[in-house]
This record gives sequence, C-alpha cells and structure tokens, in this order.
Amino acid sequence: MPKAIRIRNISEETYQRLRDQAADAGMSVPEYLKQTAERVAGRPTLGEWIERTRTRGDAVRSSDPLALLDEVRGPWPTSDS
Repeated sequence: MPKAIRIRNISEETYQRLRDQAADAGMSVPEYLKQTAERVAGRPTLGEWIERTRTRGDAVRSSDPLALLDEVRGPWPTSDS
C-alpha cells in the first residue's frame, strides 16, 4: 500500500530549487520528489556498497584503466613524430 510523506520546514530557497528542477524535468514538485525518493531508495547504502565491493574479489589494478584508455585512444605521440 502506498505511503504518504510530509516534509515540513523547508526553506523558501530549497523549495524554489526543487520547483525549478521539477519544472526542468516536466513534473510537479510531488512527482519529482517521488521519483527522486525512488531513485535514492534503489541505491545501496554506503555500508552495503563497501561490503559488496570488498567481497567482489576482482580488484582493479591502476594499470588496467590506463591500458584500456590507450586501447581506445591509440598510441601516445612521441617526440620523434
């Protein structure tokens, strides 16, 4: 069953920013807040994320991202070129 949430004492500045962001997204403020709450609730907490990355076991070495970038970009120019 859906639940209702009431947020009190939001500053005028905060509400204006929410209203602007909702308008940019083509939504009302309640729709925007609902979508934002659903997105936040779908993310792992910091503790969950740390635990998940700790147990993953596929540690990334610092050379791996650099090798991948070199693969995409091609060889670095040398002073001979």
